[in-house]
Amino acid sequence: MSDKNPLETKVSRRSVIKAAAAAGALQMGAPFIGNARAAEPVKIGLDNPLTGTYAAVGKNEMIGCQLAIEQINAKGGILGRPAKLLVEDSTSGDAGTAVQKARKLIERDKVSFLLGNVNSALAMAMAQVAYEKGVIHVVPGGHTDSITGTDCHWNVFRICNTTQMEAYAVGPELLKKGGKKWYFITPDYAFGHTLQAGLERAAAKIGAVKVGGDLTPLGTTDFSSYLIKAQAAKPDVIIFLTQGNDMINALKQAVQFGLEKRFHLAGAQQELEALEGLPPEARIGTWVFEWYWKQPGVPHVAEFVAAIKKKTGRVPTARTWFGFASTWTCALAANKAKSLDARKMAKALQGMKLPPEVGLMPEQPFFRAGQNQLIPTLYVGNAQAKGPGGPDDLFNVTEVVKGTDVAGTLEESGCKMVWPT
Repeated sequence: MSDKNPLETKVSRRSVIKAAAAAGALQMGAPFIGNARAAEPVKIGLDNPLTGTYAAVGKNEMIGCQLAIEQINAKGGILGRPAKLLVEDSTSGDAGTAVQKARKLIERDKVSFLLGNVNSALAMAMAQVAYEKGVIHVVPGGHTDSITGTDCHWNVFRICNTTQMEAYAVGPELLKKGGKKWYFITPDYAFGHTLQAGLERAAAKIGAVKVGGDLTPLGTTDFSSYLIKAQAAKPDVIIFLTQGNDMINALKQAVQFGLEKRFHLAGAQQELEALEGLPPEARIGTWVFEWYWKQPGVPHVAEFVAAIKKKTGRVPTARTWFGFASTWTCALAANKAKSLDARKMAKALQGMKLPPEVGLMPEQPFFRAGQNQLIPTLYVGNAQAKGPGGPDDLFNVTEVVKGTDVAGTLEESGCKMVWPT
């Protein structure tokens, strides 16, 4: 494989002109009213984890939302009215709390849009509430396939990848770098189940096999029993599908056991938050990132990174971008539809491409019509203790994968969209 960074794209004069034109359209295309600050705000409700296993990623999604709100208001707001973000802590794993907070945001706070959740099971529960109430729901980072698959709704959109997309993107590299015998350590809820299923399908296509696996409860702190079983199965690769604090605990303990000397420790979805929480010796393995801050030559990424660093002192993560893109999706939908009517906005989003300053990827991401799933770029590579880009450069991108190459067809997604009459 070439040493050249696959994100170092040559930007032609034509593409720069197109990006500038798109930026102008984003800024000027909406029917903004001059005195937006005096108008009643358009409320966007974020129902996401701020405590528990997924607190770090949930908070970063919130930071992305906050930056988007600032930019939207600087460009004239939503339909000439200021945008306002209302935030509720869903917790990391309590669907009842997430549903209660979603109802509060919709019924009492009168939000026009609902955002959330990191946890796929909570996102699915919230989607039912949003569907019942007829409110646009954007899922920033809940990955289980059925959200935009068999359980899809006309008013529910998703920014992050499906688990199938992640599995198909990283599967060949797991085989190449690790081997064909795979053992799974999987979180025991919707996200983990569908991600493992996706990897098993990917394995069948490329000649890899499952030699065992364990389901682990959310919030597990001691992975020793699972790691003992994993090494006894004598796999080539131990695949970690845990996330958040669970990923940190699992990988840290695996390295303490010295398993990295005998097996390839890897997985599918990896996050900068988890790599930051690991000791340098545990920043290893093959993974897929859904967005990465180091993208030389990709328009507007540097400005986004600088804006987030100004707010937090740290580079943005994929979660930061999820929140940012989700919030901008709300504004783009309303301003294109020239309405806050949910059905009109949902129709406006069918096939919509995110503008370059929102999409922040080599391939312009778009919402697949009839499914409401964003089709973005995926970043396959390896974790690293510290890269040339400084202390935040903890992932080396070796392959950029087009979402269209791994998303499957609309028919394969299982989504059968039913629109209100």
